[in-house]
Amino acid sequence: MKKMTLALAIMTSVGLVGCANTDIYSGNVYEGNQAKEARSISYGTIVSSRPVKIQADNQGVIGTVGGGVLGGIAGSGIGGGTGQAIATAVGAVAGAVIGSKVEEKASQVNSLELVIKKDNGQEIVVVQKYDASLTVGRRVRIVGGSTLNVSAL
Repeated sequence: MKKMTLALAIMTSVGLVGCANTDIYSGNVYEGNQAKEARSISYGTIVSSRPVKIQADNQGVIGTVGGGVLGGIAGSGIGGGTGQAIATAVGAVAGAVIGSKVEEKASQVNSLELVIKKDNGQEIVVVQKYDASLTVGRRVRIVGGSTLNVSAL
């Protein structure tokens, strides 16, 4: 029973990784240090876009450790003696690899790479969280300097 409770707790933790806040990659969200700061504004038109992924910075050890523990628990139920020890070790390693990949995929954000032609003729590239209103030909407002937020007009 203890193994089942531990496995359930770890699976819940791994599942919560996918709930990490990814709104920070949106053009509608500012970081705390950007508040009460004068920022430049310019305008332009989206000339091309393509779907990309942003790999969120929240990758930790939850997926790796959680997967390893679950794999070890699953492996420990196989055989007995030396065979059980080997199955536990193999299960833990396989679980850790799978858990790490699951966490990596869960923390990716659907995004757009936007090529924008500013009104001054300069072209820039901005990557931010997917927003259906950011389409080719759309006029946009560009706020910021080196860190930009793009929003549709």
